[in-house]
Amino acid sequence: MSAIDFGTHGVLIAIIAMAAATYAMRAGGYWLMAYVPLTPRVRRMLEASPGAVIVATVIPIVVREGLPALVAVLVGGGVMLLWRRDYLAVLAGMAAAAGLRALL
Repeated sequence: MSAIDFGTHGVLIAIIAMAAATYAMRAGGYWLMAYVPLTPRVRRMLEASPGAVIVATVIPIVVREGLPALVAVLVGGGVMLLWRRDYLAVLAGMAAAAGLRALL
């Protein structure tokens, strides 16, 4: 079985296909939720989803990268709790990780 050759347009086709799939998933989610009754239990689940996604994304990175990643997450989280500035939290976390890696 051989691969299909898209020539020089392969990257563009891949980007368009991924964008279409992303849009279909997001629009489909909104469409499906129109048919789900918004009970208190469903509301609690939807409110907990963003935190669960962040934890599911961050924990594997912290486990793989070790102490610098853990310190970066803690510093970024602390900055976010204190000042509520997204970019400042990201910059502080990056600076903490870079500083700790330079020391280790």
